[in-house]
Amino acid sequence: MADIVFIRILLLVTLSAAAAYLRPMHLPQWLAAAAGALVGALIILFEIRLNRVSLKRLLGAALGSILGIVGAFLASWVVRGAGFEASTAAFANVVILFVMGYIGLIVGAEKGELLNLSALGGIFGGDRSRRSAKLLDTSVIIDGRIADIAAAGFLEGNLLVPQFVLRELQQVADSQDAAKRQRGRRGLEVLQRMQKSVLSEVRIIEDDVPQVRETDHKLIELARRYECKLVTNDGNLGKLAQLQRVQVLNIHELANSLKPTLVAGESLRVFVVKEGKESDQGVGYLDDGTMVVIDHARSLIGRQADVAVTSVLQTTAGKMIFGRLAAETAAAEARA
Repeated sequence: MADIVFIRILLLVTLSAAAAYLRPMHLPQWLAAAAGALVGALIILFEIRLNRVSLKRLLGAALGSILGIVGAFLASWVVRGAGFEASTAAFANVVILFVMGYIGLIVGAEKGELLNLSALGGIFGGDRSRRSAKLLDTSVIIDGRIADIAAAGFLEGNLLVPQFVLRELQQVADSQDAAKRQRGRRGLEVLQRMQKSVLSEVRIIEDDVPQVRETDHKLIELARRYECKLVTNDGNLGKLAQLQRVQVLNIHELANSLKPTLVAGESLRVFVVKEGKESDQGVGYLDDGTMVVIDHARSLIGRQADVAVTSVLQTTAGKMIFGRLAAETAAAEARA
């Protein structure tokens, strides 16, 4: 970052000195130097904006501009043969060039997102490390399961952590609230553990989106810029990112999909921890946290119970299993 700032300052000084020495349009020396500095500032501003644009948009804009210029060149032949006076024809050609070039640039940039660069092969199809990178948000780092998933080899590519996410983690770790402080420290410990792992490479990136204030929108913009997937536990962030065509990996959804599938009639053993909402119900939990609601198990609170599954309900928060005591099920089957 310091090198880039140095190069930009050098560009400003060089253009200002060159303009002061050459004095274009016979400007006074101080005014020529100011004009040179202004041109340098405009170039730097253009470079900063260009650096935030994805490769697809750049290629689309370049291709659109070329097609627009070619179209303007062909249109200029028609203008020259239309019998206009020289000044009118020259002005018309300039207008056509600017209009066609501008339209090609804007339309090409907008449609550039539809380009499939991997199909082009070569340098566009070979940058797999960038395409396979994963951008981590604060929630998934604090959660901690990302470290185990990465250690198991299920996440390929670099794991990218922006500096503003690190700052947010540090703020949580320094919170006055004990619970928040513990969560923040756990997130920092998770990152340290992942950095030491040989199966995952964690990269701290300096890129930021200063014109955007909210962290969620910064993450989405960076994911689009890097053309990578966003890893999160935040359902709202995931939906917002998907609306903007950013691929999302949600650890909660992964955990729910990995829970064992149970069907009616299967048996399991559950420790009954509390009473249920309905009369005489007991409630227990599987090792993965899935709630099991058991009929006529209130008297078994604090004990193990053999349960026969009667139904499974899928909710937005996960699965709920309903069952009844295996002994009752066996008795009912014997009577039948």
